[in-house]
Amino acid sequence: MAKLTKNQKLAAEKIEAGKLYTVAEAAALVKEITTTKFDASVDVDVRLGVDPRKANQMVRGVVSLPNGTGKQVRVLALCTPDQEAAAKEAGADYVGLDEYIEKIKGGWTDIDVIITQPQIMGKIGALGRVLGPRGLMPNPKSGTVTMDVAKAVKEVKQGKIDFKVDKFGIVHTSVGKVSFTPEAIKENVVEFVQTLIKLKPAVSKGTYIKSIYLSSTMSQGIKVDPKSIE
Repeated sequence: MAKLTKNQKLAAEKIEAGKLYTVAEAAALVKEITTTKFDASVDVDVRLGVDPRKANQMVRGVVSLPNGTGKQVRVLALCTPDQEAAAKEAGADYVGLDEYIEKIKGGWTDIDVIITQPQIMGKIGALGRVLGPRGLMPNPKSGTVTMDVAKAVKEVKQGKIDFKVDKFGIVHTSVGKVSFTPEAIKENVVEFVQTLIKLKPAVSKGTYIKSIYLSSTMSQGIKVDPKSIE
C-alpha cells in the first residue's frame, strides 16, 4: 500500500470518518484538503438508484452551471456559411464545415465540443469511428445538434455540460475549480444534483439519490448529505 504524503495525511485528518457533510461544508472543505500546485478540478459523483441496463432507467441530460466550469472549452462549430459569423461572435474556436470534416477524418480532435445543425449530421455520421470513442459526436439530446448554433456555442462557453449515468449507476462530472469560492462550488453542485432529481425515471423505486461525494483532483472524497441539497 502506498504511503500517504504529509499533505495527504493532513487532508485526511480534516475529514471526519462516517460524517455526512452539508453541501456548504463540503464545498469549503474540498478547498482546504486540496494541496495541488495547479488549479484542480472539483468533481461530484452521484450514485443513483437506477438500473442503467434498462432503457427506461437511463439518466442523461444537460445542465448550465451558474458559475461555469472554470475550464477553457474548445468548441468547433460545423455549420452552413450563413451561421458562421454568428458562431464566431458567440465564441466558437473553430468554424467551418468541409475542411474540418476532412481534418477530423485525418485524426484531428483537438476540441472538446462539436456543435452542428440537423441537416449536416449526414456528413458527420461518417466520422463516428473517430468522434464516438472520444465522446465528441454531436447529439440532439445534449443540445449540440441545433438550428441555433450561436446560442448553443454561447451556452457551452458559459458552462453548459452534458452528463450520462454509467453502467454502475454513477453520474460523474466536474463542477468547477478549487479557485472558486465555496459559495460558487455549492451553487454548481446544487444545480447539478437538482437537475438529476428532475430527471428521475418514473419507474425508479426506492431511494433515488443513494450517495453524493465531492472531491478535487487527487483528493479524498467528501460524503455529502443529499438532504442538504434536496
